[in-house]
Amino acid sequence: MRDAATISVPGGCCSAGLAATVASERLPRQDAERWARVAGGGTASVDLMVPAIRCAACMTAIETELGRLAGVISARVNLSMRRVRVLYDPAAGSVAAVMARLTELGYEARPFDATAMAEIDRDSVGRDLLARLAVAGFAAMNVMLLSVSVWSGAEAATRDLLHWVSALIALPAMAFSGVPFFRSGLAALATRRLNMDVPISLAVVLSAGTSLYETIHGGEYAYFDAGISLIFFLLIGRYLDHRTRASARSAAAELTALSARAATVIGPDGVPMMVAIEDLAPGALVEVAPGERVPADGRIETGTSDLDRSMVTGEASPEPVGPGAEVHAGMLNLSGPLRVRVTATGEATLLAEIARMVDSAERGRTQYDRWADRAARIYAPGVHLVAVAAFLGWLFATGDWRLAVTIATAVLIITCPCALGLAVPAVHAVAGGRLFRRGIFLKDGSALERLAGVDMVVFDKTGTLTEGRPVLISGPTHGDPAWPMAAALAGASRHPLSRALAEAAEARGSAPASLDWVREVPGSGIEGYIGAGRVRLGRAEWVGVERGEATAVWLRVGDADPVEFTFEDVVRSDAVAVCDALRARGIGLAIFSGDAAGPVARVAAATGIADARFAMTPADKLAALERLARDGRRVLMVGDGINDAPALAAAHASMSPVAASDVSRAAAGLVFTGERLEPVVFALETARMARARALENFGLAAAYNAVAIPVALMGLVTPLIAALAMSGSSIAVTLNALRLRRAR
Repeated sequence: MRDAATISVPGGCCSAGLAATVASERLPRQDAERWARVAGGGTASVDLMVPAIRCAACMTAIETELGRLAGVISARVNLSMRRVRVLYDPAAGSVAAVMARLTELGYEARPFDATAMAEIDRDSVGRDLLARLAVAGFAAMNVMLLSVSVWSGAEAATRDLLHWVSALIALPAMAFSGVPFFRSGLAALATRRLNMDVPISLAVVLSAGTSLYETIHGGEYAYFDAGISLIFFLLIGRYLDHRTRASARSAAAELTALSARAATVIGPDGVPMMVAIEDLAPGALVEVAPGERVPADGRIETGTSDLDRSMVTGEASPEPVGPGAEVHAGMLNLSGPLRVRVTATGEATLLAEIARMVDSAERGRTQYDRWADRAARIYAPGVHLVAVAAFLGWLFATGDWRLAVTIATAVLIITCPCALGLAVPAVHAVAGGRLFRRGIFLKDGSALERLAGVDMVVFDKTGTLTEGRPVLISGPTHGDPAWPMAAALAGASRHPLSRALAEAAEARGSAPASLDWVREVPGSGIEGYIGAGRVRLGRAEWVGVERGEATAVWLRVGDADPVEFTFEDVVRSDAVAVCDALRARGIGLAIFSGDAAGPVARVAAATGIADARFAMTPADKLAALERLARDGRRVLMVGDGINDAPALAAAHASMSPVAASDVSRAAAGLVFTGERLEPVVFALETARMARARALENFGLAAAYNAVAIPVALMGLVTPLIAALAMSGSSIAVTLNALRLRRAR
């Protein structure tokens, strides 16, 4: 890139001194407008990278404040990716205004780009956290050893000496290791907000200040061990949270790594030249050498090779390709050189669409997210009020201000709502990574929540329960003169049945006859002249016979009797097993298809689905889903065609194969790769487990607070015990979410 994008973090909850330079100069803020893209309806959108985003409070603050800006229609934060997507009206708002407001809030933002993202994914945040964690751990162990001597009965000068040594170890370590919390808390206060790091920072400062006061005045108690231990355990929880979210970040990084950086374009004069991927345009002819990735979506014009298509098919085995084959950006060319005519570039490619789906997996707000957001907004100021009440109550009751400060500090520490803020985002991050590794792309968290409540699955037939490619099952005998004429007409058409017939003729060794003239009649078939006779290949009615129940095309030569070629769509290899697995889980099944009764009945019989409806229009499917919803059914719709899009959008939850139409993929909540249906069962099980983990996390957080707050108010815990308890709750929530990763 020619422009610069220096990422710095002056504030926010994750501010750990992150700085990633991806170019030699800074990008002027006003130039960020060119990073926006048209979103339709007179609106534009922009993705901004905000590395300082850390917690639910950050998400709420950013979305709320940006939503108040003139021209901003919506702002959605992706917590795992530390990305903000803003939809705005260019006539009333600007990217510069959005970035300026983020800076005012304490969050430095840069326009998102793949290079900068790769820099962040080198895990400088993780290394920084580990360094601070190591310092805090070393100091905590040594201060604990000194504290043991004090607890064992050391008195007078010996106790004072041990306190001073503890102070010399703990205070510098607290100052260094506590930087992520101090910086975040100060940034929040500077913008008149409260986040989870404000009470943490206050508790650390109070414990350090009180302990230093006691040490100077020869006091009996000092809590250096509590302060440094608090930071140590908090950093453990923060690092675990960072690693939890790494699955979502690495998923996007893997997709970014699939993108080619440049392309070899064949000019009009036939001379190849290298161009940046950003300068590639539809219609260009590009050369893809063996070992290179396809730079854009397109169709092969010349050359044969083996292609790694696993990003679309989910299959690791290379696939042979030749002229006419469709290829997508990111696919790896393995053996021979190819020349590809570009049909889509940049954000219009399938790879970019998959990346957007991965990126948006956390932008949706689920019911559980909304609960956590509301609780966090109330809880943060509530913590301070409870601590103030504890201080005043104990001061009034005992007159001992040092005891009152100690108890108030313990209350601040033990009541920090970190576990509550992690409850849902940690689960969604792990669930999204789990699905991604199985070739399932989650478009938003709310889709996962809806999927967990499904009690019925409705399948489209063609391309969903079946492979979507017809196979010839009956026709004339081998050597019949109908074969060369059928092969000639079928070879001149792109209709799926014609293509299947042409393949069958080639497999039988039937060379196509010579056509003198040919034309295709949309919706009917194809006709031409072979010698002096007119030949038609197409629908039954068009060639003059009654339509039967089978999927077939008919060949008629002049006035001779027509010849039938019958086809059948092959049921997916695991469709029966998937249907059995869903029934075993108490899920109802149905088929909604626009095909004729015969083909639908055959697929229904093969899969054991009793409720099989045929000849359904898109409006029929939509009306049927609405009736099921009124009856209280929560339906998962699985479909792939343009005619399925309304039903996919209207269903309680929806899934679509990645090879489906663009409209269907856009309407579906989840998209899966491969030629199998097993991802439907896997996604359903993952959604149910994610819901269970999220509810368990809420339960853990609620149970912890129900016990911890009264105990702290009664003065029964020291700041050290409070630090252990609070950090333990955050770690428990994170580890509970990580159970999803290894779940069978």
